[in-house]
Amino acid sequence: MPNEYSDSDIQVLEGLEAVRKRPGMYIGTTSSKGLHHLVWEIVDNAVDEALAGFCDDIEVVIHKDNSVSVRDDGRGMPVGMNAKTGLSTIETIFTVLHAGGKFGGGGYKVSGGLHGVGASVVNALSSWLEVRVYREGEVHYQRFENGGHPTEPMHIIEECSKDRTGTTVTFKADPSIFKETTEYDYETLANRLRELAFLNKGLRIILIDERGDGKKDTFCYNGGIIEYVNLLNKNKTPLHEDIIYVEGCENGISIEVAMQYNDSYNSNIYSFTNNINTYEGGTHEDGVKFALTKIINNYARNNKMLKDNDESLTGDDCREGLAMIISCKHPDPQFEGQTKTKLGNSEVRKIASDIFSEGFERFLMENPSVARLIIDKCMTASRARLAAKKAREMTRRKGDLDVTNFFGKLADCKSKDATVSELFLVEGDSAGGSAIKGRDSMTQAILPLRGKILNVEKARLDRALGNEEIRTIITAFGTGIGEDFNLDKLRYHKIIIMTDADVDGSHIRVLLLTLFYRFFKPIVEAGHVYAAQPPLFVIKHGKTIKYVLNEQERDEYLATLSPTTKYEIARMKGLGEMDAEELNETTMDINKRILRQITVEDAMAADDIFSKLMGEEVEPRREFIASNAQFAENLDI
Repeated sequence: MPNEYSDSDIQVLEGLEAVRKRPGMYIGTTSSKGLHHLVWEIVDNAVDEALAGFCDDIEVVIHKDNSVSVRDDGRGMPVGMNAKTGLSTIETIFTVLHAGGKFGGGGYKVSGGLHGVGASVVNALSSWLEVRVYREGEVHYQRFENGGHPTEPMHIIEECSKDRTGTTVTFKADPSIFKETTEYDYETLANRLRELAFLNKGLRIILIDERGDGKKDTFCYNGGIIEYVNLLNKNKTPLHEDIIYVEGCENGISIEVAMQYNDSYNSNIYSFTNNINTYEGGTHEDGVKFALTKIINNYARNNKMLKDNDESLTGDDCREGLAMIISCKHPDPQFEGQTKTKLGNSEVRKIASDIFSEGFERFLMENPSVARLIIDKCMTASRARLAAKKAREMTRRKGDLDVTNFFGKLADCKSKDATVSELFLVEGDSAGGSAIKGRDSMTQAILPLRGKILNVEKARLDRALGNEEIRTIITAFGTGIGEDFNLDKLRYHKIIIMTDADVDGSHIRVLLLTLFYRFFKPIVEAGHVYAAQPPLFVIKHGKTIKYVLNEQERDEYLATLSPTTKYEIARMKGLGEMDAEELNETTMDINKRILRQITVEDAMAADDIFSKLMGEEVEPRREFIASNAQFAENLDI
């Protein structure tokens, strides 16, 4: 019987076979993100040696064949035999899941990584991996191939200086697992290694790229997270000169906080536990945020800046314009979910709150002029919040949407199913008119935009809500904004920015992305924002019509044609010049169009770019344009 279910259907995956069968369970994905995760696991092992006080230098090398070496000057992995497995300790670490020194055996007080499965998972997902351990004047070596199979027992290959200790791991990701790509992105590696250097003051991390022209960066920050806050505020104007720094330890749990206010209207708070970015926060972040609000309100009332009848400042008021790094080191962190993005240890909340409260309160008492600047900014934010609350009433949707609710602009779709509904934000009334005629009215809604919206990088929420275009967008989304925001109420699961492929179109796109990033970040993080990719050229030969995005695609397509083929190439018109049929065929038809999904892979890098491009400071923007001009010099725009 085809549907029979018997004992023989139950499979038992042994050793590393389970990792190769279900890699996503261990590294999340086999995309580029998962590929880079392999590096993080080996680097985390080296950083754990630094946390234990035995490692000062880590070197990461991308070789020409996209294999990677990670070298540290720690103690070096143990090289004896493991009594429980009967294998060498090196082979045990790299072939047995949940074998390592991070389970309370005394090897590490705090650690990151996958807690004992990192090295073996990397081995399982590699075409080959080599380990060299430097201990007691000898170099111990072992090689694994085809997903973690040892080619030979561990053995000594040479002698070395007795002063030299540490471990070097070299591996090449298996292309049969990472089918999307096995090529590492230098900037992705550099950003994470820089982050690790900030979080571990005094640790030197070197990144070397042997591919192409070669690159090299050295990251070492004796100021630790204080220098991290300096980086966050690089393109902003600090409200006060000194960075506020608080640290403390209780019951083996250490808390470290660095913070500085700036003149922007957005907060940038990033928290870490054992070097892991807990971007969903957790108890360490909750404790610090609670203490921040409590101490600011207490200081304001005690110094008569807030009157007895005044409403207390909210957490949002106290965090406006705040750049903050929170680092927690915990001997036994409990994370919520497998992705380790939220710390769950309940005891940390009070410890973090107590440590930060004491240090921050002392700073305010010792620096009354800075304290007044901070309280004034928080009170200004409070007044703006109350103004925004009134303005938000204008954006609340009442009943079903119709065209008149949006100044005669929104042409809604018939479907009420958000999972299939799309909203096109179209540059100009002319293109909007063509889009309305060329759309699929069942699932595609059109919202024409008249010109450029307000630059919200330079505006608070209350001012943004005074902008008609922004109010229209908010109402169309249906999510509300600010404290009313609710992602579950999003009316369209594809929000598509459709602008011309010219300078003005790019500017409008950046303005919209700034709006989304600052006020609707969950929509971007959930993957609901896209940019339409209208073609730049149309190629006609015979009865064939081929649309291509750029010069490269044009040249690649022409190379496929016979030398005798006669063809015509025409530059595509702007969106406003296309008729409904052309717009549908090139940009809106779900079977033919090309969309680029907008993601936030690195929130800090994204914040830095938006501050450069859209902030008050001119010089960072000038430097960015100058350094990136080479990428646009061949664009025909």
